[in-house]
Amino acid sequence: MRVDLFDFDLPEDRIALRPAVPRDGARLMLLHPGAPPEDRVVRDLPGLLRPGDVLVFNDTRVIPARLRGLRHRPDGPTVRLEAMLHLRESADRWRAFARPAKRLRVGDRVSFGEAGEGETCALTRLDATIVERGEGGETTFAFDLAGPALDEAVAALGELPLPPYIAAKRPTDAQDAADYQTVYAREPGAVAAPTAGLHFTPALLDACAAAGLAQVRVTLHVGAGTFLPVKADDTDAHRMHAEIGEITPQAAEALNRARAAGGRLVAVGTTALRLLESAAAPDGTIRPWTGATDIFITPGYRFRAVDVLMTNFHLPRSTLFMLVSAFAGLEPMRAAYAAAIARGYRFYSYGDSSLLFRAETR
Repeated sequence: MRVDLFDFDLPEDRIALRPAVPRDGARLMLLHPGAPPEDRVVRDLPGLLRPGDVLVFNDTRVIPARLRGLRHRPDGPTVRLEAMLHLRESADRWRAFARPAKRLRVGDRVSFGEAGEGETCALTRLDATIVERGEGGETTFAFDLAGPALDEAVAALGELPLPPYIAAKRPTDAQDAADYQTVYAREPGAVAAPTAGLHFTPALLDACAAAGLAQVRVTLHVGAGTFLPVKADDTDAHRMHAEIGEITPQAAEALNRARAAGGRLVAVGTTALRLLESAAAPDGTIRPWTGATDIFITPGYRFRAVDVLMTNFHLPRSTLFMLVSAFAGLEPMRAAYAAAIARGYRFYSYGDSSLLFRAETR
């Protein structure tokens, strides 16, 4: 499909720079097939679903994945660089988006944590070798540390990777360390938050349970590729970056049991949806899953597992707007986004949310 079909104009003042307080006080647009969008708030969620439905949460935890350092080369000057980790390949290797990419080459040594030539970070220094270069600044680093020791060094030296549309407008601060993490985050590995989940509070989780809504956790480590614009003119020419996920046998069993009893699967966020659809058999049965997925969902995709989607409002021309258009229809989503802009909804990671029902929902 033509990518310009997914374009729209968004006023700058609609981009949320801070989340709603409290989290579950954010606005929620309710969209049923063939019906006009309704304005609710997130804390209304328990009453908008039915007993037996299953909320599927992505329990990934955001790590401080932005590293700053220096490139060292015997035959060249020292160069400052930034690397945004996005996919772990092994105990000691990460893929990252690096800049300035044109100044880097395979074999270069990099020292992260250095504040300047001869001046190192007060905590430690993390050294690596560039072992592979790709397109768009993608770079693979082989670190001198591995496993838990590498995790500890990244945690000590890295910065929280706020999305570029926020980071360009204000610096990251201590409040973001709490705001940009779901209350149920458990498995470290994401470099971007599963933002629909940011709206949940302990009280809202309790209210959902009291309303008879089951809750199942899955894990998909969101990569920085989620922020990359679609530069191709046609969706067929766009390459999705892979992300690592897991659905345990216990989680798969719980999901299949709920579906067999007539419950609907409610994905909290596009990341949970992408993982569920990656693991779903043609008949909708959820299989245990461990590994990478690069599933790219555009209009025409036949959904196998997910019946309802809770998701924030996404960027124009993004793979996420394409996904929600596949789920609820391109024209209904274009109309819903126009209504959201007119009604003052807040967009993107810290913004408001929506609850979308599929036309063919059981």
